[in-house]
Amino acid sequence: MITRTALHTLKAAAFLAGDAEQQFHGAGEIARLINAPANYLGKLMQTLAREGILISQKGIRGGFKLARPARSITLYEVVDPIEHLSRFSGCFLGREKCSEKHPCALHKQWADVRTRYMSMLKDFTLEDLAGHHNQEPARP
Repeated sequence: MITRTALHTLKAAAFLAGDAEQQFHGAGEIARLINAPANYLGKLMQTLAREGILISQKGIRGGFKLARPARSITLYEVVDPIEHLSRFSGCFLGREKCSEKHPCALHKQWADVRTRYMSMLKDFTLEDLAGHHNQEPARP
């Protein structure tokens, strides 16, 4: 359900959340650390800066950092500007007249999945994600 693009964005945001000093980090640096395409990641991060999730600073000591504390930024806030999550509100099969009264074959199942997915994104913060990421064992 989550795209590679959203995963790159979440990994980059989690990296920034894990920086206790909250310094600026360049998109190229972050891209190398999370194994993402640098130019593409830079554009994604600019999107988050326009949304007020990140602060962007140009120059030799520039880059990106969180605009607010990691505990106050939900995963939904990071993913929505990239994935436009409102598109998940419609019928899974694309029918225009899908509703409780006239459901498609997957209406109930899709509603359940969609609700759980949105709840997960809204319930977890970058602090949660960064804390878990920092506990991962080092890879050989």
